[in-house]
Amino acid sequence: MADAAERALDALGDESRRAILLRLSQGPCSVQEIADGLPISRPAVSRHLRLLGDAGLVGHRSEGTRNVYDLRAEGVEAVADYVRTVWGEAMSRFAIFAENTDER
Repeated sequence: MADAAERALDALGDESRRAILLRLSQGPCSVQEIADGLPISRPAVSRHLRLLGDAGLVGHRSEGTRNVYDLRAEGVEAVADYVRTVWGEAMSRFAIFAENTDER
């Protein structure tokens, strides 16, 4: 598995991080806005965002005194490429199996 996809998939192994990504899929938001919608503390959200950032899934920009987070296409695309590869290989094997299966 490619390094970027491996880091991203490892980061997605946590339910809170998946919830954060789901929230960010609706558009950029601050740590507080993310924390308001989750049953975890703001410091916990910050730690999860740092891990998601290290995995290339999220980025941030400063707006005054707050950081606004958003999804990063590179990380999301690495996961999508991985899933497409796995799915493509599975479908190829299924097609071979189906072609070699006797229809009785």
